[in-house]
Amino acid sequence: MPASFDDIQIGQVVTLGTTVVDGRALEAFIAAFQPGWDPASGAPDAMVFAIWTRLDADASADWPQTKRVGVDALRWLRNPPAGELLRGRMTVMGKDPVGEGKGIVIAQQDLLDEAGRLVFSCLTRSIFAR
Repeated sequence: MPASFDDIQIGQVVTLGTTVVDGRALEAFIAAFQPGWDPASGAPDAMVFAIWTRLDADASADWPQTKRVGVDALRWLRNPPAGELLRGRMTVMGKDPVGEGKGIVIAQQDLLDEAGRLVFSCLTRSIFAR
């Protein structure tokens, strides 16, 4: 990711990393947060969101992003099974400077499975330092 808001380009695609849906984590998540969910149905929507959140947080830790101000248009398309490799990506859709010290970046965030199929997507608005 570029060093500042001004270096970010509309259309830029950033990799958020990869992770595997861990079977033990799936069982623990279901027990704690989604009792009655059948593990054979794959990761429940809330766990898919948590997986994306983790990839996004890890990837953005060193970015000039100072605050996430919105997560909208959430879409779940499938529930990946245990063992499935998931890949996160962010595509910059727009950006607007806000004064001299910061700007807002609007991005499409996607979580894809091994075959490249969309598992989850959302739109985010974040403040980046200029």
